[in-house]
Amino acid sequence: MKTVCNDSKNQVLFSCGTHDGTFHADEVTACALLCLFGLIEVDKIVRTRDPEVLARCQYVCDVGGVYDPKIKRFDHHQVEYQGFFSSAGMILKYLLSQKFMTKREYDHFNHLLVMGVDAHDNGRDPSILGYCSFSHIISNFTPIDYECSPAEQEEAFHQALQFTLAHLKRLKARFEYTTSCKAAVKEAMQKMDPKKRCLIFAKNMPWIDAFFDLGGQSHQALFVVMPSGKHWKLRAIPPSYKERMKVRHPLPEKWAGLLEEELKQVSQIKEAIFCHKGRFISVWKTKEAALQALDETLKNLPDRH
Repeated sequence: MKTVCNDSKNQVLFSCGTHDGTFHADEVTACALLCLFGLIEVDKIVRTRDPEVLARCQYVCDVGGVYDPKIKRFDHHQVEYQGFFSSAGMILKYLLSQKFMTKREYDHFNHLLVMGVDAHDNGRDPSILGYCSFSHIISNFTPIDYECSPAEQEEAFHQALQFTLAHLKRLKARFEYTTSCKAAVKEAMQKMDPKKRCLIFAKNMPWIDAFFDLGGQSHQALFVVMPSGKHWKLRAIPPSYKERMKVRHPLPEKWAGLLEEELKQVSQIKEAIFCHKGRFISVWKTKEAALQALDETLKNLPDRH
């Protein structure tokens, strides 16, 4: 623990306090979120249960028996708290309430990470053989030897913290990139040819999130055509964001699982490369071939005459 000389007992000495001993994904994620948004410094995190030290922390996560965002205390272990958050969910909600993030960004972090961390810490996640959550991964950072030294625990905590912070940075960057593509998705939705029922993009980009954010569930588009590396792909659109593993209309059954020559022969499209056996995506050498594949697929629509 860092030693600091100070005349005032209540002066803030540390950015953030959390408990010592074995760590868990919730306080690691809580601390990493605060780091991500520049609210605490990694080298000013103290791990302790000493109430006098915790009183001199700007933020306190997962220890102290108090949940009060107004004084930056975020513990969920006390009997008085009956909610479903862990310290991770508490901090995420705080960041939203203080306008460090938008509701869409909150949902992004919550749905891709924090909800699962909360559920695991509160004993609500599924116990499935072979299933490994983010919380399981963080628990594997803890020292193997139960009798390890405090210094080993401290080093392991910071390794887990850096791993989590890097993961959060990628989630944030991905959200920002996806958001930046929203205008292009909106334009494609507005310009769609109702006879083709296909969104056509000039470059490869994330489109599903933006499509459904923009009312895609009621949009008539059935397919997407866009570049895929050096080639082009024809992809079927899901019926809704929650049903992303389904499609509104599959690719032709006779194409399922075929590669190159077989797909060329069956589809009669010379520049064929691949069609997934699930019939949700196919890859073609050129844009023209992908559009030809679209035309062939549209022939199978039940309402097309």
